[in-house]
Amino acid sequence: MRSLRLFLALSMALAALTCGSSSPAGHDGAPAPARPPASSWSNEWARGAVFYEVFVRSFQDSDGDGKGDLRGLISRLDYLNDGKPETTTDLGVDALWLMPVFESPSYHGYDTTDYAKIATDYGTNADFLRLLDEAHRRGIRVIVDLVVNHSGVGHPWFVAASSSPSSPYRDFYVWSPADLGWKQPWGGNTGTWHPAGGAYYYGVFWSGMPDLNWRSAALKEEVKQIASLWLDRGVDGFRLDATRYLVETGAGGGQQDTPETHAALKEFASHVRRVKPEAFLVGENWADTGIIATYYGSASVPGGDELPASFDFPLSEQVLRALSQGNAAPVAAKLDEVQRLYPKGAIDAPFLTNHDQVRLATQLGRSAGRLRNAAAILLTLPGAPFLYYGEEVGIENGTTGGDESKRTPMPWDATAGGGFTTGTPWFAFAPGRETANVATQTGDPASLLSRYRGLIRARRDAPSLAKGELVLLTPLSGATPVLAFLRTTPTETVLVAHNLSDAFASAGPYAVGGTSFEKVFVDAGTPDPSGGPGAIRVSLLPRGTGIWRVK
Repeated sequence: MRSLRLFLALSMALAALTCGSSSPAGHDGAPAPARPPASSWSNEWARGAVFYEVFVRSFQDSDGDGKGDLRGLISRLDYLNDGKPETTTDLGVDALWLMPVFESPSYHGYDTTDYAKIATDYGTNADFLRLLDEAHRRGIRVIVDLVVNHSGVGHPWFVAASSSPSSPYRDFYVWSPADLGWKQPWGGNTGTWHPAGGAYYYGVFWSGMPDLNWRSAALKEEVKQIASLWLDRGVDGFRLDATRYLVETGAGGGQQDTPETHAALKEFASHVRRVKPEAFLVGENWADTGIIATYYGSASVPGGDELPASFDFPLSEQVLRALSQGNAAPVAAKLDEVQRLYPKGAIDAPFLTNHDQVRLATQLGRSAGRLRNAAAILLTLPGAPFLYYGEEVGIENGTTGGDESKRTPMPWDATAGGGFTTGTPWFAFAPGRETANVATQTGDPASLLSRYRGLIRARRDAPSLAKGELVLLTPLSGATPVLAFLRTTPTETVLVAHNLSDAFASAGPYAVGGTSFEKVFVDAGTPDPSGGPGAIRVSLLPRGTGIWRVK
C-alpha cells in the first residue's frame, strides 16, 4: 500500500512537471512556440561577458530571517548592473550564475528534491520569474546551477526507486546487489556504493546524493524536460555540476570522463540548442587542460557540439601561483596550451576562486597588491570571466572551517547585520569586514571595488579586450614578472601588461606595431610604452597594470 501511494503521488507530480515542460506557457499563459532545429549555438553574447556567481542564501535577506532570498537579490540588482551604461556606481556585470535555487533540504542545494520548484527559503517560482524580468530589464542574463549528475535522497524519484526493485523509477538510479568496492575517482578511500532496500546505489560524492542513471532513456528525457521548463521560463542557460561523472562504466578511470558521458552531454546540448540556441552552458570539469578541451566536443558545430564553455581550473591554479611567486611565464604557458588544445571558437571560462575553494583574499594573504593584480588579470583574459560574489571587496574565508566558511554572508556595510539582514545571519560574517565591505569601498577610488568597476568598464569600452584574439608576448619559460599580451580584433589592438612583483619592472622588447598608445586602463604614474614599432618596452609600477589601445 505504501509503495502504491508513493507511486501515485510521484506519478501525479511527474505528470504535472511533464505537462509544464513539454509545452510550457509563457508569462502570459500562451503556449510555447514550436521549436525549430538548431545546428549551432547563437550564444555569442557570452563571449567576453563578465559573470557574477551568487550564493542566494548569503547575498541579501529581505525578510529578516537571516537567510538571503530572491527578493533580496532583486533589491541588489542595481549594484550589479543598473542598466545605465553612463553610470559608474554599479559593478557592470553582464550575467549572473545562481548556485542551486531548486528545492533541497540542505543549505547548499546540491541535493535537489524538486527540479520544478524554487527552494522555499528563497521564495516562490513567481519571485524567480520577477528576478528574471528585473535582471533582463537591466541587461543582465541569468544562468542557474542544474545539478543532474545526482539528486537528493529525498527526491520522489529516489524515494520510489529505493522502495521497490520493480519501481518504474528504479532505472533512474544506478544499483548493484552488492557493494562493488569502488572508491571516489579523485583519490582516497571513500566508498561510493551505499545500502538501501536490500541493495546498493551508486553515489560518487556521498550517500545523500545518489547518482542519476544517464543510461536510462526515461531519465534523460526527464532532464531534457526540466531544462525546457526553465529555458521557456526565461533562464539564459545552465551551469552544469560535476559533468565529468555522468556515466560510470567501472572502478577508477571508468568513473569519470567516459565516452558515454560525452555522448550524454552532446545529446543534452543538442536539446538545449533546439529549445534555445542562444542559451549558454558552462561545465564543471575540474581536470587538466587536455581533458577539459575534450568537453567542447567536435568543431563541426561552431564552438563545439558538446559544452560551449568549461571552467578553467588549471589556469586559475597558475594565476594564483604566479601572484604568489611573481613569475608570469607559467601563466603564459597555460594560456598557450589553451589556445593549442581548445577547438576554434570555444569560449574559455576563467575565474579566480569559487564556492568550493578557499577565498582569494585568504589564499593571497590579504595582500592588497596581489588582490589588485588578480582583478586585472582576470578581467583582461579571453573568454567569459566569472567573479565570485564578494571577491570584488576582498572577502576572506570564515573561521569555522567547512564549505560554509567559503560562502559567508555578503558584507554590504560594517554594521552588526552587515546590511545583509535585520536579523541574525544564517552564518557568521568572515573577519575583516570592517574594511572589506561595499559601503566603505564605494567612495574610495583606490579601493579594490573601484578597481573591479573600472576594469569591467574598460572591458566593455574596448571590444578587443572582451572578444579579441590573444597574442602572447611573455615568454613561455624562464622567469619574468611581467605578463604581457595583445588582444586583437580586425579594427582594434590593445596592449595589456601586468607586473606580478612587488618592485618596479620593465619588460620587452615586444613585437608590437603602432607608433602611439591611448590609455584604456592604466595605474596612475605608469609611463606609456617606449621604443619603436616592433620593439616596444613597458615599465610598470609594483603590482601595476597598463592597458593601452595601439594606434
